[in-house]
Amino acid sequence: MLTKSKDAESPGRSTELFGRMPGHGPGPGRGPVPKARAKNRGATIKRIWAYMNRQRSGLIIVYVFTVLGAILTLIGPYLMGQAIDHAVIPGDYDGLIRYCLLILGIYVLGSVIAWVQAYVMTFVSQKTVFELRRDLFGKYQELPVPFFDTHANGELMSRATNDIENVSNTLNQSVTQLLNSLITLSGSLVIMLMLNVPLTVVSLITIPLVLIASRKIIGISSKYFKKQQRYLGELNGYIEETISGQKVVKQYRREELEVKRFRAISGELNKVGIRAQIMSGLVGPTMNMINNLGFAIIAGVGGWMAFHDLATVGVIVSFLNYSRQFGRPISELANQYNLIQSAIAGAERVFEVMDRSSEYEQANHMELPRLSGEVAYRDVSFGYKADVPILSGVTFDAKPGDKIALVGPTGAGKTTIVNLLIRFYELSGGSILIDGHDIRMLDKNALRSQMGMVLQDAHLFSGSVRDNIRFGRLDASDKEVEEAARLANAEGFISRLPHGYDTTLSSEGGNLSHGQRQLLTIARAILADPAILILDEATSSVDTRTEMHIQQAMKTLMKGRTSFVIAHRLSTIQDADRILVMQQGRIVEQGNHEQLLELQGVYSELYNSQFMQAI
Repeated sequence: MLTKSKDAESPGRSTELFGRMPGHGPGPGRGPVPKARAKNRGATIKRIWAYMNRQRSGLIIVYVFTVLGAILTLIGPYLMGQAIDHAVIPGDYDGLIRYCLLILGIYVLGSVIAWVQAYVMTFVSQKTVFELRRDLFGKYQELPVPFFDTHANGELMSRATNDIENVSNTLNQSVTQLLNSLITLSGSLVIMLMLNVPLTVVSLITIPLVLIASRKIIGISSKYFKKQQRYLGELNGYIEETISGQKVVKQYRREELEVKRFRAISGELNKVGIRAQIMSGLVGPTMNMINNLGFAIIAGVGGWMAFHDLATVGVIVSFLNYSRQFGRPISELANQYNLIQSAIAGAERVFEVMDRSSEYEQANHMELPRLSGEVAYRDVSFGYKADVPILSGVTFDAKPGDKIALVGPTGAGKTTIVNLLIRFYELSGGSILIDGHDIRMLDKNALRSQMGMVLQDAHLFSGSVRDNIRFGRLDASDKEVEEAARLANAEGFISRLPHGYDTTLSSEGGNLSHGQRQLLTIARAILADPAILILDEATSSVDTRTEMHIQQAMKTLMKGRTSFVIAHRLSTIQDADRILVMQQGRIVEQGNHEQLLELQGVYSELYNSQFMQAI
C-alpha cells in the first residue's frame, strides 16, 4: 500500500521523547525537586509505627527494659537521701557502706539494662528501615515511566538513602529516649511531691521558661531542617547527573561551569545546614541555663528550709537530684524534636512515593496467549502534556512477521509510537490493537513479556556477561544463554574476555565497547523469545564493521517476529515490509522502499540526501 497524507504540510508543534527505561535520564516536564514538608505528622508517625510494630517481640523487650532502667534511675537519688539522713549524719559507717553498695549495684544493673535495651532497639530499628527501604525500592519498580521523567535520579536515590537514614537514626536514638524521658519526668514529679510539696512547686517555676524557649527555637530551626532535606536531594540529583555525564563535561571543557553550579547548590545547602544546626544547637545551652537557674533556686530555698528544720539534708540532696532528672527529660525532648522533625520530613518524602499508584494496579485485564504479532493503530493521538500534541491521527496495520520501519526527523514521534505499544505511556485518544485486543485491556506484565526491545543506549547491569544475557529470561539454562549469544554474533568477543561468560562487567558495561554492549542486548532479546520486537536506532552509534555484525544478529532476531525498527540510516531498512514516514507527529507517507522512492516525496528526499552524503 502506498499513501501520502493530506496533512503532510500542516503546521504543528511536536517534541519527541526517546524511550527511557525507569531511572535513566531526564524527560519532558522535569521540574524542580519537590520540597520536603511535614504535611501530616500524625499520619506519618502512625505509618512508621506500623512498620515498627512488625518487630513486636523486640519492641516488647525494649519497652520492658526501658521501664526497668527508668525505675532504677529514679531509685538512685532516693537512696542517696536516705543514706545521708540515716547513715552519714548519725555516723553509721556500716550502714553507709551498705547504702553505697546498694546504689552501686543499682547503677551497674541500670547500665546492663541500658546496653541490652540499646542492642535490641538497634535490631528493631535496622529491621524496620530494611523493610521500609525494600518497600520503597519495590515501589520504584512498579511506578510508570512518566514518574521517572519528572524526577531526577539522584533525588529518588536520596529518598532511598538519606531520607531513610534519617528515619533510622531517629528510631535508633529517639524512641527509647522519649519513652525513658516520659517515665523519668512523671516518676520524678511523683517522688518530688512525696518528698516535699513546697519545694516541688518551687521547681516548677522554670517550666514555662523551658516551654517558651524550646518552642521558639524549634519553630525556627524546623524550617531550616525541611529546606536542608530539599537541598540535599537536589544536590544528590545534580551529582548523579554530572558524574554520569562526565564524558560530555570533559569533551566540552565545562568542568569549571559544573563546579560553579555545584558550589551554588552546595552553598544553599551549607547556608540552611548552618542555620539549622545553630538554631538546634541553642536548645541544649538554653535548657541548661534554665535548669541551672532552677537548681540554684531550689538549692537556696532548700537550704533555708533545712536551716529552719522544714526539711532534712537528705531530702534536700534527693530533691536536687530529682530536680536535675526532672529538667533533663525536658531538655532531651527539646533536643530530640529537631531530629524527629528531620525524620518525619524524610519519611513523608518516602511515603509520598509509596502512595503513588502502581502501573500494575488495574484490575480485570485479560491474560494473553502467545501473540501472533498482528498490530493495528487506529487514529492514535498522544501528548506528554495535554496542550502539546506529539502524535495525531496515527493509523496503520502490521501483519504477523512484518518488519515496520519508522523514519523521520528528530522529534517526529517515532519513539513515541513504540513507547505507546509497550505501554510505557497511555494513549490520549484512539486505540492500539494486538491480535484484535485493545492493549488497554491487556495485563501489562503479560503484554511486555511478549515484547523485546533493543535501544540505542544499550544498558547492562553490574554482574557477569551470563547474568546480563539471562536477564531476558531468568529460568534459561547456561546452554540456552550461550546459544542466544551465538545467534547474536556475540560468542566471538565473549570468548576473548578474561573469564568468558563469567567475566564481571562494570556498571552499565563500561569495560565493553558500544557495539559489544549492543550485541549482548540483542542476545538478551533473543533469549526472551518475544513475539513483537522493537529496535530503536540500535546501530546508530557504531562503526560500519560492527554495524554489519549487529545487522546480522538483528536479522536472526527479527526472523518470524513482527518488528518495529527506528532508524536514521535508511540503508538499514530498505527490506522493510512497510516504511512509515513521520513528520510533526503524523504519518505523511507509508509504503515499501521502492514505492516511496517512486512517490518522490519526503522519504525520497531523505534517502537521496543520505546517498549524496555517502558519496
